Formats: sequence, structure tokens, C-alpha cells
Amino acid sequence: MNFKQQLEEKTRYAEDVLKKYLPQEKGFQKKVLEAMNYSVMAGGKRLRPILMKESFLLFGGEGEVVEPFMAALEMIHNYSLVHDDLPAMDNDKYRRGRKSTWNEYGDGMAVLAGDGLLNLAFESAASAFELTDDPKSLKRVALALKVLGKKAGIYGMIGGQAADIEAESGGSVSKELLLFIHENKTAALIQAAMMIGAILAGAGKEAVKAMEKAACNIGIAFQIQDDILDVTGSEEVLGKPIGSDEKNHKLTYVSLYGLKEAKKEVENLSKEALFILRSFENQNDLSGNKPYKNPFLEELVTELISREK
Repeated sequence: MNFKQQLEEKTRYAEDVLKKYLPQEKGFQKKVLEAMNYSVMAGGKRLRPILMKESFLLFGGEGEVVEPFMAALEMIHNYSLVHDDLPAMDNDKYRRGRKSTWNEYGDGMAVLAGDGLLNLAFESAASAFELTDDPKSLKRVALALKVLGKKAGIYGMIGGQAADIEAESGGSVSKELLLFIHENKTAALIQAAMMIGAILAGAGKEAVKAMEKAACNIGIAFQIQDDILDVTGSEEVLGKPIGSDEKNHKLTYVSLYGLKEAKKEVENLSKEALFILRSFENQNDLSGNKPYKNPFLEELVTELISREK
């Protein structure tokens, strides 16, 4: 099976996991439930849950304990997109080739749909406690929840979004501020994915820390590539309007340093991330029988460098 087939299979698996945790559309709150499901099932690469599962497998993880967290992280990612698209934020009318949630359901319902997804995410993640009664595993679930909350919150994604809004209000912007925005607004959830996968598999503190660094590189590279595509891509391929960064006077690596430097930075960050992932091959898994290695995870990171959408 080639990489593309593997990716399609793993994407379907991530979709199936996600669907198990989505709400039924009934009751007096039916409309907001419809908006939540509309937002989550609008498509997407399911990159974060796939990265989580592959990081789990990298360290020899077994069982279903990772699945509630896979669903939770994808809910958090999609709630952030729902809010990003709002008129008060990026004011995007389309997402993934169809109407954005606020454009379909209205501003108020979109805000509530995002809030609903965030709350449902932690309800879903907490259900992982029900999948084990082993004290060590329970402790790992608790630590994973802490990582999820931090990386999605004010010291992670929301902190990056807040800094991004302030940066757009004017004034000089340094490379340090731009990196802070990328590290938190985009990379934080990728860090959550790879750290949680490692934690739930039983990886040690140093390994989790190394995964955090690799994921930071991947996240920054992913965001810079997104900024590059906003300049060089097409609306048909991306499924959303291009040039929105320039239209919204949005600070990006491309606007500060140009396309050539941006592409070079994507390559450098990606190479370092791959070096970290491959460094685990010199270690053994918890049983001591085989080295930590996941060729698919390495190829997935490589593919992110040259993605076109």
C-alpha cells in the first residue's frame, strides 16, 4: 500500500472516530447541534487526529484510549475555524468550498456552535478515563487532558489568536512576535496532537519534550506554507478565497520576508522535525524489543512541505 492509500485509509479511520463522538441532532437545541456537525463534517485533512494516532503508534501505543482525544482535538480545531471565519474575525464567507458556519447559520448560532464544540471536546476527552482502570494509564489520561487544555487555551492557541488580532491593529511587528503567533495559533494544536499521542503510549518526559519541539517546527512550517498558498494558490484548489491575508492586512511570514525566504524556512523547519522523529530509532520501545520508528509519520511530515491545499 502506497502513502496516498495509507493516508486515505487513516483519514477515513479518523473520520469514523470523530463521528462516534458527535451529537445527535435532536431536542430544542437541535439547530446548534446541526451547526456543530455542519462545521466538523465540512471536510478537511484530519491532520491533527492522524498525527496523534501516529505518535501514539510511534511509541508502541495500543488500545482505544487515544480515540477520545483524537475526536476532541478535531472538535477544538474546527471550533477555532468557526470563530476565525466570523465577521468580527477574518470575515470569511466560505470554508472548504462551501458556506462558512456563520454564513449558513448566522453569527449568533456560529458562536454557540464553536462554544458547543469546545465543551464537547473536553467531555469526549474525559471519557478516556472509562477505557482503562490501570493506575499508570489513568495518570497518562490526566496528563493528556492537562496538555489539551493548555495548548488550546490562553497559553496556546487562544493566546496566539489574541496576539494576532493585536498585531493587525498596527504598530511595528518583530520576527519574535510573528513566531509567537505561529507557535501558538497554529503549532499549539499540532503539539497537543503529538505530545498526547506520546503521553498516552507511555513515552518518557524527554521524549514528550522532543515531540513538542518537533511538532512546533511542523506547526510553524504548516502555517508558513498556508501563508504561501494564500499568495500562490487558487481558490478552486484551496476551497476558499485567496488573497484574504493581504485583504485583511494580515501579518504573515510572506509579507515580512517574501516568498523565497518563506519557502526556505518551511524546508529548514521540516528537516529539523524529521531529524527529531528519526532520532527515536536509536531507542527501544517499552518492551525493549524494537526501536521507535514510524515511516508513515515521517512521510506525512515530508508531504506537508509541498502540499498545495
